[in-house]
Amino acid sequence: MVIQGNIVDILNKKIFKGEIVVEEGKIKSITESNHNVENYILPGFVDAHIHIESSMLVPSEFAKIAVTHGTVATVSDPHEIANVLGVAGVDFMIENGKKVPLKFNFGAPSCVPATSFESAGAVIDSDDIKKLLENPDIKYLAEMMNYPGVIYEDAEVMKKIEWAKHYNKPVDGHAPGLRGEDLTKYISAGIYTDHECFTYDEALEKLQKGMKVIVREGSAAKNFEALIDLLPEHYENMMFCSDDKHPDDLLLGHINQLCERAVAKGIDVFKVLQAACINPVSHYNLDVGLLKEGDEADFIVVEDLEKFKVLQTYLDGELIAANGKSNITSVEFEILNNFDTDKKQVADFELNSASEKIRVIEALDGELVTNEIEANSLIKNGNLVSDVENDVLKMTVVNRYQNSEPAIAFIKNFGLKEGAIASSVGHDSHNIIAVGVSDEAICKAVNLIIENRGGVCAVSNTEEKIVSLPVAGIMSDLSAEEIGKSYAELDQMAKDLGSKLRAPYMTLSFMALLVIPALKLSDKGLFDGNTFKFTSLEVK
Repeated sequence: MVIQGNIVDILNKKIFKGEIVVEEGKIKSITESNHNVENYILPGFVDAHIHIESSMLVPSEFAKIAVTHGTVATVSDPHEIANVLGVAGVDFMIENGKKVPLKFNFGAPSCVPATSFESAGAVIDSDDIKKLLENPDIKYLAEMMNYPGVIYEDAEVMKKIEWAKHYNKPVDGHAPGLRGEDLTKYISAGIYTDHECFTYDEALEKLQKGMKVIVREGSAAKNFEALIDLLPEHYENMMFCSDDKHPDDLLLGHINQLCERAVAKGIDVFKVLQAACINPVSHYNLDVGLLKEGDEADFIVVEDLEKFKVLQTYLDGELIAANGKSNITSVEFEILNNFDTDKKQVADFELNSASEKIRVIEALDGELVTNEIEANSLIKNGNLVSDVENDVLKMTVVNRYQNSEPAIAFIKNFGLKEGAIASSVGHDSHNIIAVGVSDEAICKAVNLIIENRGGVCAVSNTEEKIVSLPVAGIMSDLSAEEIGKSYAELDQMAKDLGSKLRAPYMTLSFMALLVIPALKLSDKGLFDGNTFKFTSLEVK
């Protein structure tokens, strides 16, 4: 097979007219030649950190869409399914991903459960980490979210890191806002990446101290604008990722969109492409071709180096997508699920109180971090209720692995004027999380999730809508087109109910993410992410 075009040599920063000869899945030769083909040939894009589960698609269905956007590989942390199903969940992701031509590179989830302050479905200890890292399909130790455990040298945390060093596999970081001496100690443990930077100064300090910064632009957390100005000077130590990508967003684009935006800002295209194509392969030692003789024939053909419209995607010499159409077909797989909680009563969500003020989670649009604020209580018949007028709404996290009392808190900025929304995608343990204008609406939404053994839903006074997620309660068994359309309709319903958030369900899912400050809610109670301790709802 011979492919002609303008060949983009990223590392040598040159473009030349030429042709590529492919034999048996590898690049036999790259030579200069005269022709009239104006398209550009370059290495494929790599998402340097993503939870495939966030797309609500199993890996094989994710691949069908990602390849149409020029993605040839991902660095994938199966943290979400691991917190639900443990090692069995990791095995499911690996085996399902192997059935399709996209190079998934899975890590060993380092934090299962993510903390001891929530109820998860499984535990992966240092012995399990050792067994996972022995597997050549496991490429790295995934994001070490327990940065206090690293800083204070928790024995179990350090064992996991030592096993990664033993098997010569990278350790991924996760340290939002970590600065100064604590950051230095975190890095000295052998952790050299971070995708959680949300300010320019934070990212700059991490780069100056030897970390590689991964610029994240996902469905909820969007840090591109804050960090992209660092790329011109630090392009050798930066990468792109989506982290969490909902299905409707994935249908529109992937890493190609970040390249387009970066080039539009006037950043040198070779620097942009080094971050998007080269650096992840080098850092994680991936078996992904970089458009060199002898490499696997993994490359893409794009219309230009401004919009990056993908015309063709090749993997191991096979044409797997052309002109927006994927050549990957759906595969069969076993559905795993472990929902085990009974339906709730409205009284389960009542909370007696006489306190005049309460602590409130302030959700920030496009951010995983939250603020802690105080608000006046609204009490009816002794029960703390949603204050719709002031947008201080009741929320709950319900243990989905066993019957227990729901945890209650209050949140600002969801903006609902009617009904409730709920999800069993509740990072990190994926318990049921819901927010609503009344106890009745919250109960109805939670029970709809329980009846379907997983999903995302919205309920109004007259309507119920759910996207079922039967695979571990976090992924669909449908195609991206089907789930994307249904999710987009559900997203619109949430906005019709009053939410002003760009991605209300993605934002909701992170309100249970305890490892990111400041105030979050687990199934065990209200949690202060700054002190890593539970705190009281009532302000004394």
